[in-house]
Amino acid sequence: MEFDRETSFGWMINVLASQAAKKLEAQLKAHNLTVALWPTLMCLWEEEGVTQSEIAAKSKVENSTTTRTLDKLENLGLVERRADPKSRRSFRIYLTEKGRATKKTITPLPISVNQEMLSCLEAEEEAELIRILQKMVSVF
Repeated sequence: MEFDRETSFGWMINVLASQAAKKLEAQLKAHNLTVALWPTLMCLWEEEGVTQSEIAAKSKVENSTTTRTLDKLENLGLVERRADPKSRRSFRIYLTEKGRATKKTITPLPISVNQEMLSCLEAEEEAELIRILQKMVSVF
């Protein structure tokens, strides 16, 4: 089998991810946010009071990256760290009121990017693509 960029899964997924990230980054910038902060915010909107390690695992990001992300979110007034009553060495992460309120204004942004990126697909193709990607992501 010949290998070229037009049949390379890695190349194609990278092109799509890069385009989606550029589009979302441009929209998030107006809210003083970046794509790098996005996975952590999504995790916290799903569940607050989790540890940094839990956020890193859910968002599939390194623990050290999550530390820097939480520092930035804390500086923006969107999250706060609270001492973990079960462990003196760890913290639980909670959204502030501002962090919770941000969800309403921010979540339409990736929805519109997703719709734009998937607009060339039929509904059945879109559902199948999402199913396949979910299967692949669950392995890693």
